[in-house]
Amino acid sequence: MSLAWPLCPNPKREQMHLTTVLAVQHVRRMRGGSQSHMIRCSDGNFYVVKFRNNPQHLRILANEMLATRLAEYVGLPVPATVIVEVGTWLVDHTPEMNIQLPGGTVRCKEGPQFGSLYAVSPLVGQVFDRLPTDVLARVQNLETFAGILAMDKWTCNADGRQAAFWRTLRQRTYRTTFIDQGHCFNAGEWNFPDHALRGVYSGNEVYEQVTGWESFQPWLSRIEHMEHSVVWGIAASIPPEWYAGDWGALQRLVERLLERLGVDVIRHSIGAFQLSPRHPFPNWAECELEATG
Repeated sequence: MSLAWPLCPNPKREQMHLTTVLAVQHVRRMRGGSQSHMIRCSDGNFYVVKFRNNPQHLRILANEMLATRLAEYVGLPVPATVIVEVGTWLVDHTPEMNIQLPGGTVRCKEGPQFGSLYAVSPLVGQVFDRLPTDVLARVQNLETFAGILAMDKWTCNADGRQAAFWRTLRQRTYRTTFIDQGHCFNAGEWNFPDHALRGVYSGNEVYEQVTGWESFQPWLSRIEHMEHSVVWGIAASIPPEWYAGDWGALQRLVERLLERLGVDVIRHSIGAFQLSPRHPFPNWAECELEATG
């Protein structure tokens, strides 16, 4: 069965190309519900790999690819994404490569899995899940939290926003990379139940630089004016094994995602977050929100 995608004369063909690398060495298990693993691959890089038999949902892999590449397209700091081909030999000879399920432990699945480039090579740098509030001032791209918020509201990220703060061993400053897009599109449900407190970072301190709608630029405008062919092209590049070959379901997902660009979902959702009990933007004048939200 072939999928009849809409014609997408996308001039940015690189957005539709996927690199495949081979898994060479298992490094360690990673924290998190998807039970991902860090693996060194044939290109010499370290990737966080999510497997098709992860305990969350098969579609988590498709979500990661689609949402991460969309965020990359609008200029947000997200990991490079690849297909990691995992061979049977590596799984058979690495006892740690397993998935713990309620019914018992199973081996990680061989074949094409999702890989995201680790924020910085563990050989030359450090990665932190969180930073103390007084250290956040040393994050060079902290303003991008506003951009990823717009992306999370568009894609209906059902999880809290995850970020990796990293630096090389010689640096005193940090940068952030936005990781774990698996629960965009409401995880395996592929629908869009919007909620003011979904898809947001746990601490308000990352939003203190937001003073108005201009703080969400240029990312918000890039999302709102995104060519439909870009979204179709990225979706078409996702391996069918990551969504059980259900072409119709993926097509309906893309159609609904594109519909959300035409009904001001993102700005409404950001406004709802601002008016929530969290009060995340203390430096945003309420009069501007009411006038333009």
